[in-house]
Amino acid sequence: MTAHCQLPLRAMLFVPGDSARKQEKSLTSGADAVIIDLEDSVVPEKRAEARQLTHDFIAAHKHDADAPDLWLRINPLDTRDAIDDLETALDADPVGIVLPKCTGPEQVAELDHLLFERERKANLREGSTAILPIVTETPGAAMTLHRYLEGKFAGKARLAGLSWGAEDLSAAIGASRKRKADGSWTFPYQMVRAQVLLTAHALDVQAIDTLHADFRDTEGLIAYAQAGRSDGFSGMLAIHPAQVEPIQTAFTPSDEEIAEAEAVVAAFAENPGAGAVSLDGKMLDRPHLKLAERILAQQ
Repeated sequence: MTAHCQLPLRAMLFVPGDSARKQEKSLTSGADAVIIDLEDSVVPEKRAEARQLTHDFIAAHKHDADAPDLWLRINPLDTRDAIDDLETALDADPVGIVLPKCTGPEQVAELDHLLFERERKANLREGSTAILPIVTETPGAAMTLHRYLEGKFAGKARLAGLSWGAEDLSAAIGASRKRKADGSWTFPYQMVRAQVLLTAHALDVQAIDTLHADFRDTEGLIAYAQAGRSDGFSGMLAIHPAQVEPIQTAFTPSDEEIAEAEAVVAAFAENPGAGAVSLDGKMLDRPHLKLAERILAQQ
C-alpha cells in the first residue's frame, strides 16, 4: 500500500467538521484515527466554513507526534460538495478519505483518479492518501461487494479497509427495525456485515465494523466491540469520545493472548519445516500460526 495510514485502525472517531472545540478535543481522545466529518454532521449552509476549518486543523496537527491519524469524510462522490471538499481540504494532507455511500469499486477508482490529480496539484506524494469506503449504505452498493474481488481495480492500492453502515441502508429499504430484541442484527444487516468482513480479508485490508449508535450504552458497546473482534473485525467506528477507550481495549490483544501467540510463533520457529507442532499438550497446525501472527500484528 502506498498510502501512509497507520495500522491497525481500532477506534476511528467521527468529529464534526464545523466544531473547532470538538476537533481539538479529539487530539487527546486516544483514538487511532479521527475522521473530520463534512457530510452528515454539517448542514449545507455551513459546509464552506467547515471545509476551511477542517483544512486548518489538519494542516496544524498532521505532524504532531502523538496525534491520531487525521482523516476526512467527504460528501458522496456524485455531489458538487464532494469536489469542493477535496479541492479545499486535500492540500492539508489528510491521512485518508472516508467515502460515504460508495456505490461500488468503480467509485473507488473514480476517487483514486481525483486524488491523483489533487495530490499533484498540492505537491503531495502521489498515492499517499488512503481510502476507506463505506460500502453498504444503499441496497445497490451492498450487492456489489463481490466486484471488489474481480481483478485489480484502480484504487485498490489506496484501500486501507472497508466499513459498512446500517442507518442509511435501513432508511433506503424502509426497515422498521435493524436489531432483534436481544440486540443482535436482523438478517439483512447480518448478511452485509459478514460480506464486508469477508471481502476485506480477501483483499487483505482492514475490516472496520460499524458504529454503536447509543453512546450512553457502554455495556452494549463493550459487548458489541468484543464480538466484532471475535468475528474478525480489526476495528470499529465511534461517534463519541467516551466510546474510544472501550473500543481500543476490545480490539487490543490482552497480555495473555500476546503471550500465547508468542509461544505459538516460537514453537513453529523452532520447527521451521513442520506442518504441525506440539505445545502444552495440544497439536497446532499452520492456521494456528497464522492466527497467532495476526494477534501479534494487532498490538
